[in-house]
Amino acid sequence: MINVIGLGYIGLPTALMFAAHGVEVVGTDYNEELVATLKDGRTTFKEDGLDELFGQALKAGITFSTEYQVCDTYIVSVPTPYDADSKKIDASYVSTAVQTVMDVAPKGATIVIESTVSPGTIDHFVRPVVEAHGLVVGEGVHLVHAPERIIPGNMINELLHNNRTIGADDPQIGERVKELYSSFCQGEIAVTDIRTAEMTKVVENTFRDINIAYANELAKICRQDGMDVYEIIRIANMHPRVNILSPGPGVGGHCISVDPWFLVGDYPMTAKLIRCAREVNDSMPDFVLSRASEIMKERGIEDLSRVGIYGLTYKENVDDVRESPTLQMLESMERHLATGFCKIYDPWVTEDIVPHQVHSMNEFLQGVELVIVMVGHSELRSNLSVLEGVAVLDTRDACGTAPNIYKL
Repeated sequence: MINVIGLGYIGLPTALMFAAHGVEVVGTDYNEELVATLKDGRTTFKEDGLDELFGQALKAGITFSTEYQVCDTYIVSVPTPYDADSKKIDASYVSTAVQTVMDVAPKGATIVIESTVSPGTIDHFVRPVVEAHGLVVGEGVHLVHAPERIIPGNMINELLHNNRTIGADDPQIGERVKELYSSFCQGEIAVTDIRTAEMTKVVENTFRDINIAYANELAKICRQDGMDVYEIIRIANMHPRVNILSPGPGVGGHCISVDPWFLVGDYPMTAKLIRCAREVNDSMPDFVLSRASEIMKERGIEDLSRVGIYGLTYKENVDDVRESPTLQMLESMERHLATGFCKIYDPWVTEDIVPHQVHSMNEFLQGVELVIVMVGHSELRSNLSVLEGVAVLDTRDACGTAPNIYKL
């Protein structure tokens, strides 16, 4: 039996996938309301294929609890935020989870950390927790790092098909955990040491962040001299060895916008390019506001109530708002636009999480003269005619070209 600790965006699909493929699973989370919802037969967030997978896991016998279990394998999948000042990882969630595991784990148990961590986190924060219980890592308890590699919106497919990395002190333990994940993972599974596994995951997300930053900085350069960044990227990408991404309003989610800071925090004198990329991407919500201000002046719009923001999630067709560029933008709005408020709408966010949020496109567009498109949800892409008659700042290149469409 395995006990999956943390039933959020990563832990829940992972627990369900194991259960649906014949592994006995108990999912544990300290959130009593979340556990009650799962016990009631309902999932806790939207994701393509998640409900179907949930049904399969229930039939296979998965159970949920707020209590940690006595078993031979634990998979820890809890948040790993970073300290905004030091830029270093906050490992308290992971260390607390491992501390609680140690209170119930039998001798010889394997603790698998799925949470993304900075290189050295397991050595600095997890091993000491095990040793404080009088056990030797590798004898009394085995530690493994198996970082997740999935993205909201395509989680189920990526759980099945993405390659994975298993980091372990003992190659035999690594192979044992590899066999466990092979119960459902059809991708290649590489077994390495823990430090390499930690670094590899952070490097993957940092690579993507740097490439996004290049596109975003290019958008700023082109805006400064009135050039069309999208046309420039289109032509440049005709080169066989060039693949420039599309610029956007910022970077969100709990991976790309967070993980590069781990390297900046741990290697402040060396990770200069990484820091610069993070700063470029973090500056984009302010850039969007400046662009919106230009359009408002051009069109004589003085009242913020005539402005609507479409999209609260960090990417299209998911309900995940973690590190959302829209939320970042709202925090700094008063520094760029006149006082007042604008309407906000996202079809994927059904609960009120910000002031002046509405819950239908008709209500959203009523009385609005400028729409800032922060997320290119399919709802909008498939019905662009609703934007006729209003000015649109399209930060995602989602709305085509027309006289009323402004780009970054």
